[in-house]
Amino acid sequence: MAEKARYHYGTGRRKTAVARVRMYPGKGAITVNGKTVPEYFGGRQSHHVALETPLRLTNTVGRYDIIVKVVGGGVSGQVGAVRHGIARALVRSDEELRPILKRAKMLTRDSRAKERKKVGLKRARKAPQYTKR
Repeated sequence: MAEKARYHYGTGRRKTAVARVRMYPGKGAITVNGKTVPEYFGGRQSHHVALETPLRLTNTVGRYDIIVKVVGGGVSGQVGAVRHGIARALVRSDEELRPILKRAKMLTRDSRAKERKKVGLKRARKAPQYTKR
């Protein structure tokens, strides 16, 4: 088997999901954990649009074959992690794309995560119902 061309990589994170992204020069196929994007993430159009956003902003749609390994989290967290990883890989491939992606906030790691449950409360902030008697 012939060795593939040199690739650019980026690690994306969102909530508890971590995505390792490799971009090879190619025709624009995106593979996530060995499956196509519709197979892996289902038919939700917003997920497909979110994944392609960094490529559309930088006019690189169809220039790279992207292979992603993503673990942890749920569907939305994984989509966010893959998007972050693609943006970081694009910057590694061409440093001139950084201002475009930075302006669109694609390079910033979204640090929002579920808040931990506190002792004496039902959830992170919800207190037990007050009873007078």
